[in-house]
Amino acid sequence: MKLTISRKLLFSYLVMALLTVLASAYAVISLRDLNDLAYRIINQDFFIVETSKKMMDALLAQESAERKYLILKDPSLADIFWVRNQELNQNLQELKNARFPGTAKTLPQVAILATKYGVIFNQELALVKENRLSEAIALSEQDGKKAIEEIASEVRAIQRKAEQDIDIRMNLIRERSTNASRMTLILSVMSLVAGLSLALLITYNISIPLRKLEKATSLVAEGQFDHDLQIHHRDEIGSLARSFGRMTERLKVLETMNLDASPLTGLPGNLAIERIIGERLSTGQPFSLCQVDLDNFKPFADKYGYAWASEIIKEVARILTDELKQTGGKGVFIGHIGGDDFVIIADPQRAEALSRHLVDQFDARIPLYYSSEDQEQGFIIGKDRKGREQTFPLLTVSVAMVTGDGHRFKNALEMAEMAAELKEYAKTLPGSNFVRERRGESRAATGRTG
Repeated sequence: MKLTISRKLLFSYLVMALLTVLASAYAVISLRDLNDLAYRIINQDFFIVETSKKMMDALLAQESAERKYLILKDPSLADIFWVRNQELNQNLQELKNARFPGTAKTLPQVAILATKYGVIFNQELALVKENRLSEAIALSEQDGKKAIEEIASEVRAIQRKAEQDIDIRMNLIRERSTNASRMTLILSVMSLVAGLSLALLITYNISIPLRKLEKATSLVAEGQFDHDLQIHHRDEIGSLARSFGRMTERLKVLETMNLDASPLTGLPGNLAIERIIGERLSTGQPFSLCQVDLDNFKPFADKYGYAWASEIIKEVARILTDELKQTGGKGVFIGHIGGDDFVIIADPQRAEALSRHLVDQFDARIPLYYSSEDQEQGFIIGKDRKGREQTFPLLTVSVAMVTGDGHRFKNALEMAEMAAELKEYAKTLPGSNFVRERRGESRAATGRTG
């Protein structure tokens, strides 16, 4: 058969078409495989890691409540123990319901140990009521401590297994991305030899996004989470890119939380606060820093105990975070300096609105943390720093706001010092108050709600 130009072209088209089909089929299969790996990391492995951390937090809180109860004999500490026990069981049930591979044998053992720990605590309660404190302490040090260690060991094993799965799947994503990129490039070059521009389309639509994913995977492995893939496809590539983006954002949040978060509220701490203020100052755009402080907190903690006082601090965090969930938290930063001190960083309008909301909600919710007698009389009786008995007002909140534009304050420390000075003024005012600095005036504008 004579090989004419048309037949050569036809043969070339057939070869190109075959290579194109092979390239497309290989790319689709690889992308689906990568998308499945990313989906498992986000919806399975991260879920197990986060739930395991919650279980460890609940377990540590139970242990703390148990030890404090044996010392203080405060019934509220027993209530905290059972609340944390319920949280542990709820998290355990969530893992059971998910039916993830590799947890079926471990979870029943954790449930048995958690029940055993609850039984041991009930025995300790009974011994304390019978004034057999030494026996209760001995039971806690022996059986209770053993149960806690066994539960913690099992939970850590679950968490470690999930973290190992994340590492394995991340390596698989990088390896398979590299292989898919290389194979697609080879097929594309062969298609270019056939002289058709469709090979360029294959390179553009498949090779380039895979190279971006390969590079992004390497950057994530090095701890850089802010790389922009710039992939906007509406196909499997786009789905993979979006899943990869969600995964890196979650990794970034988890790393930040692990390094700097407050163990009591889960909010970012001092390092994150200083970094955010510095970033806002560098932009030159107006923003506000609000310092939040509770008034008469120490007398409350002295009377009701620091376990119950910690619930007040958590309530402040809930008021702020719940409001952000309803109104949208873009551009708003909430931080926990420590103790009863918080900060709000946002544009002036949002910062003032959130501060006023905090004052309103605080005054509405905090009376519920007092006994009915203290609520009715409107104060508590305690001792001052010199040991003299006197009356203290109920808890109030003071919020001080200062505004910077990148030029007024040299650094984060200078801005924080100005806010702290204004906060001290706010604390001299009766009740809960929100005060903001007015440029050009000697003091501040006071906004009191509730």
